[in-house]
Amino acid sequence: MIEMTARRRSPSPLRTRMRDRSSGLVGGLTGGALAAGLGLASFAVLVMLLWISSPYPDSGPGGAMHVAAALWLLAHGAELVRTDTLSGVPAPLGIPPLLLLTLPVWLLHRAARDATDGGGGEEDDDFGEGIEVVASPPLVSPRTAWAGVVLGYLAVATPAALYAAGGVLRPSWVWTGVCVPLVAVVAAGAGVWSAYGRPGRPLRRLLGVLPVGLRPLVLGPDGRPGVAARATAAGVAVLLGGGALLVVASLVWHGAATQASLLRLTEGWSGRFAVVLLCAALVPNAAVWGAAYALGPGFVLGAGHAVGPLVSAPAPFLPPFPLLAAVPEAGEGTLVHWAAAVVPVVAGGVVGWTVARGAAAAERGGTRPGGTRAAVWSTGRTARAAALASVLCAAVLAGLAALSGGPLGSAALSRFGPVWWQVAAATLAWLGLLAIPTAVGVRAWRCRTPRAEESKAGKQREEAADGARKGGRGWFTRTGVAGIAGVAGGTGAAGGARGAGRAGGDEDAGGLWGVGAPGVAWGAEDGERSGRDASPANGAPSPHTSDSVPNAPHDPYAPFEHDALYGLRDQDHDADLELYDFLPSDPAAEPYDAPAPPDRSSPPDNA
Repeated sequence: MIEMTARRRSPSPLRTRMRDRSSGLVGGLTGGALAAGLGLASFAVLVMLLWISSPYPDSGPGGAMHVAAALWLLAHGAELVRTDTLSGVPAPLGIPPLLLLTLPVWLLHRAARDATDGGGGEEDDDFGEGIEVVASPPLVSPRTAWAGVVLGYLAVATPAALYAAGGVLRPSWVWTGVCVPLVAVVAAGAGVWSAYGRPGRPLRRLLGVLPVGLRPLVLGPDGRPGVAARATAAGVAVLLGGGALLVVASLVWHGAATQASLLRLTEGWSGRFAVVLLCAALVPNAAVWGAAYALGPGFVLGAGHAVGPLVSAPAPFLPPFPLLAAVPEAGEGTLVHWAAAVVPVVAGGVVGWTVARGAAAAERGGTRPGGTRAAVWSTGRTARAAALASVLCAAVLAGLAALSGGPLGSAALSRFGPVWWQVAAATLAWLGLLAIPTAVGVRAWRCRTPRAEESKAGKQREEAADGARKGGRGWFTRTGVAGIAGVAGGTGAAGGARGAGRAGGDEDAGGLWGVGAPGVAWGAEDGERSGRDASPANGAPSPHTSDSVPNAPHDPYAPFEHDALYGLRDQDHDADLELYDFLPSDPAAEPYDAPAPPDRSSPPDNA
């Protein structure tokens, strides 16, 4: 019987691409819909738990589900409209808790990344377990995965918005149509970009509006954030962290009022727990408001009621809320309020220091082992980097100020939070006046310090050389050829000649303690003390004895005289002399009687 094998014809490349594209689109749609569903489910579970634990629920389960959908839209930045007002006029509600925004963004980012990598897991399993699989580019096209996730997310968000429109908190269709797609597009794009290894080409295209000289300051050649980008991140972190510290300090200072406002809102523990959760969700908003307060413009609590470190005019009709209890009292600011200016001062110093580190990285070991030494930036480029970082910080703070505020009603309650353009102007003024001088000054200091150290070391070497020429006393002596060849000491002296060369003029024995150090030799100290002259092996007069200098008095320290100019002339002058910079040029007058180590240049005699 003849066995025949039927081979299936491989599909064409076009069909393969269409199949991969369709599978990637389906995976993206599924991932986007799942991300939206998980976000809605999280809000629904939280609201339902609070509704169940409430002793006096105002509505049934349907009303709680409407509120959950409305809160999910509010987390994206969409403005809501409250219909059950005392006057009967709908009132807007547009302060989105920034902490709630992290959940939709994270779900979208994760869905887009998984959709892009979806084709990577369908590989054959015929490889051995010990074989390491090399990472390959994702099989799904970035546009396909991104479009699928966005469309899948909006496919769930649209009916959710329609469902929320039937409740007490109705979404504003203009804000919903702008904010929800914008969050989906940006978060999904970041997820696809992360799945492809965060390449720098898309960012370079976005930075095409900047001048050519400023682009490397934002994005480095290796795709990493540039100096200005790192300084911007550091400055924003300091400003927001300082704003949060101001809010916490004010809450502690007004602890009694904060506790009283929490107890007045509701009597049940479930209601107080809901208020605490709402305060936690508004902590990032409060940090932005605190940063705006420290910068000077402050924030607005209703129309015509501004709160700042110089003067505060809070509205008298503020509702009892724990975070609002931290608002300073009405009146002119005091030294305690003016102390908030420490936050922008520190932020300006941090931005300038970060820029200076990047500008003078080569002066402080800024290169890695084996890498090339980077050139120190000029003063103009350092100033431009600090100015660009200040502008970027102002832009980030302006965006956060616009997101953290909004209306809580109509008329007098139409505006709550900082004014974005005032925050941007104050941030630019503070950081521009502080970061640029700090960056230039620190750069000059980092570049000048190594030169000062080198000049100091060079001056010490020159003084040592001058002292050797004049016959000054030191630790080492000019030995010349005789010192290199070794010095033979008297055998009758106690201990013999220390460090003397072996018989036969072994040059290796003339080193320091048996180590071949050219130009440094140890004389026969004991022989000299006993009045015996130590002569070299070649018969030349020893430079260590009193006979080498006419009419010179006997000096027991002569073997340790120092001459760095002639003894090390054939070696790297700077490198060798730096090894002995720690030794004093004029030692104490006590004789040096420490026993010398044994001569290890020759094996011991086995007599």
